Amino acid sequence: MSNSKVTKSNANSVCAVIPFYNEKDTINLVISETLKCVESVIAVNDGSDDGFSVNANEESRIKFINLDKNYGKGKALSVGFEEAVSAGYSYVVTLDADLQHEPKYIPKLIEVLQSFDIVVGNRLKNLKGMPIQRRLSNTLTSFFLTIKTGQNILDSQCGYRAYKASVLKSVKTNFLGFEAESEILVKAAKKGFSIGFVDIPTIYGNEKSKMKPVQAIIGFLRVLFSKTIS
Repeated sequence: MSNSKVTKSNANSVCAVIPFYNEKDTINLVISETLKCVESVIAVNDGSDDGFSVNANEESRIKFINLDKNYGKGKALSVGFEEAVSAGYSYVVTLDADLQHEPKYIPKLIEVLQSFDIVVGNRLKNLKGMPIQRRLSNTLTSFFLTIKTGQNILDSQCGYRAYKASVLKSVKTNFLGFEAESEILVKAAKKGFSIGFVDIPTIYGNEKSKMKPVQAIIGFLRVLFSKTIS
């Protein structure tokens, strides 16, 4: 398991931050496919207890960060962002470790990122395959975030994103769970950063989602009415 510091390779280098929790069946494949599109991967283990093992291939291009317990996706992302910014990367991509996000779309996200400060994957153009409860929660949160940010938020809950390093240097999150992904959009918009979208497919397999729609909405409401943001 590599804990060496990742380093950037050029002025426009791309790093991927992949938070994961109990994804032993998919994490190595996601990392391997992601490395085809980026210089380095920062994989943040959010307290997994499933006995995952690391594929040593391309180890020099991977940094694993092990958190001491399961804090939540927001915390794992924050830790990964700090490492990516410290290493000097220009662009940072985030994607999930459960195969719901196909790494092959990373170049498209980076291409569109040249015109925006944040680019988010939009799964809502084709809702086939998305569970009805996820459609409802995503539609509601996207609607309210559009009002809150003053920008057209098409898919507020998608974790497949690309950020310019300037955003991550300026915007810090406080929430530990999935709601941190809404928090960063609100704070970024408040600071004048632009948010764009790229259509991606909706992929749901047999995996059990760690995002609970009711909890996601409650967390979102905490973000929406947080005094530290508004």
